[in-house]
Parts: sequence; structure tokens; C-alpha cells
Amino acid sequence: MNSKKPALCGLLTALAVVVMLLAGAIGIGTYAGPLLAMAVLLPVLEEYGPKTALSAYAAAALLGFLLVPEPELSLVFAAFGWYPVLRPRLNRSIRSRPLRILAKLALCTAVILLLYGVLLRVLGWTADLMDATPLFHLVLLVLGAVTFLLLDLALERLTVLWRRKLRKRFFS
Repeated sequence: MNSKKPALCGLLTALAVVVMLLAGAIGIGTYAGPLLAMAVLLPVLEEYGPKTALSAYAAAALLGFLLVPEPELSLVFAAFGWYPVLRPRLNRSIRSRPLRILAKLALCTAVILLLYGVLLRVLGWTADLMDATPLFHLVLLVLGAVTFLLLDLALERLTVLWRRKLRKRFFS
């Protein structure tokens, strides 16, 4: 049995959890931590495919729920961590760039609404969010969508960086 695959997957999964832990501890991050953790798992997707990447994502999400003290950070990773696996399929299946961006924005909006629905209903987050005006909620949703598009761009560039430069250093 080749030990390189489980070693790399385990190491990068652990690193993704550590990134989330540090992001919660340092305070940079309810949103930056999960985004960086997604980037850490990109080599698993590139080297071993979507099934292995989804397994690593699921392990990191589960460990995040168990170890990361900030529940919102863990939920954001659980809600969006699978996106790097879906991203190449969306890019291949939707040829038109404007339609692809609209599809990604629709996906992002649906996930954000589901995520904050869970936070409101299950975790009882009512006091702070319910006092805000509808305009404030709309601004937050738009900022979330812009952040998601920046994440998409960052994932694209990090994937190219992995393929062109970093892969040679690890798999020569």
C-alpha cells in the first residue's frame, strides 16, 4: 500500500483544523479561518480527486466541531468547505462566464441563508441579528457574496500555483 496518500491527506486535514483553531484564537477569523482551511485542502483535491478531498473536508469539519471553540467558524467551514470540490465541475459545466458567476452567487446566497437560518434556529442567535435593520442584513449578504467571489478567484489562482510550481517541490 502506498503510504503517501493517507499521510498527505492526514497532514493537510490536521493543518486545516490547526488553521481554524488559530484563526479562532487570534480573532482574525470567523470567515478568514475557513477560507484558509479550504486552501490548505486544495492539494488533496488536485492529487487524489474529489472523493478523497470530500473525505478530508468531512474529517476537518468534524474535527472543527469538536476542537474549535468558536462554533460559527466551524459552521462556516462546514457550510462552504466542500465548495473547492464543486468549483471545477461548475466551471466545466457552465461555459458562459456571466451565467457561471450568477450560479455561484445563487449557490453562495443559498448557503449563507441556510447557515444563518441554522445559527438563528438551532444555536439561538436572536438578540444581535434581530435588532439590525433589513438594509444591514442586505449589506452583509452582499459583502458575503463579494467575499465568496474573491474566494473563488483565490482558489483558481492557488490551484494554478499548485499545478505550476508547488507540486514539483512535493511530488518530484
